[in-house]
Amino acid sequence: MTLELRNVGWNAGFKKIISDVSLSVERGEFLGLIGPNGSGKTSLMTVLAGIRAPSTGQALLVGQAMKKIGRRNLAQQIGFVEQQADTIDRITVREAVSLGRTPYLSLLSPWSERDDEIVADALGSVEMSQMADRMWQTLSGGEKQRVHIARTLAQQPDFLLLDEPTNHLDIHHQLGLLELVRALPVTVVAALHDLNHAAMFCDRIAMMDRGKLIAVGTPEQILTAQNLRDVFGVAADIEIDDQGRCHIRYHVGTSGHAGIKKDRVA
Repeated sequence: MTLELRNVGWNAGFKKIISDVSLSVERGEFLGLIGPNGSGKTSLMTVLAGIRAPSTGQALLVGQAMKKIGRRNLAQQIGFVEQQADTIDRITVREAVSLGRTPYLSLLSPWSERDDEIVADALGSVEMSQMADRMWQTLSGGEKQRVHIARTLAQQPDFLLLDEPTNHLDIHHQLGLLELVRALPVTVVAALHDLNHAAMFCDRIAMMDRGKLIAVGTPEQILTAQNLRDVFGVAADIEIDDQGRCHIRYHVGTSGHAGIKKDRVA
């Protein structure tokens, strides 16, 4: 099962935000989307999720144009976690996560014990079971983010799309959340702000700049000193450890040479 963009462009009014992007997400992979602020990552994620229709080109799910797939069917296959989402409704954490089951409910398929089990599993996956009866408004930003992810897991999607999922989380929960996502039996696309996180968890990385897809490849292929200089405007050393993983060390307060070191990282 694949998620694919073919020559996709998207405009906000008369302003072009995404231009001629072609990308295929392979089944079972963790694909990271990186790029500077304003590079079009969030807009691209909403097109991938089927929330926005491309202005040009095609967005396809399993070879079928998304515009021909009903919203209910899309929601059963693609789960999307936005950067910021909130509600003024007075609901509990459990009720918020239960909303993830909406695409499966109908007059012929009412709520069942199986739905309760799925919601409980989703809460447990993000370590929020003990807060199931807490009111949404009492949660911290990081706790709300984990609930959003639990709601999406309750959809049981084939594709899990996350737009900067570690916002508002401390480092312990950032790493724990990405480890959780990496272990899930789903295909993941995540827009990530931290490039070291992209290096640690992603199978492949797609790099964007100014609304265009610059390159796609393994972390070692994409996270080069030259790419970081050209796209992010920063100097850094890229170290490759004995397991072939990249580690980025930035140069602060200097525009000096950024090189690649093949030394082992402890």
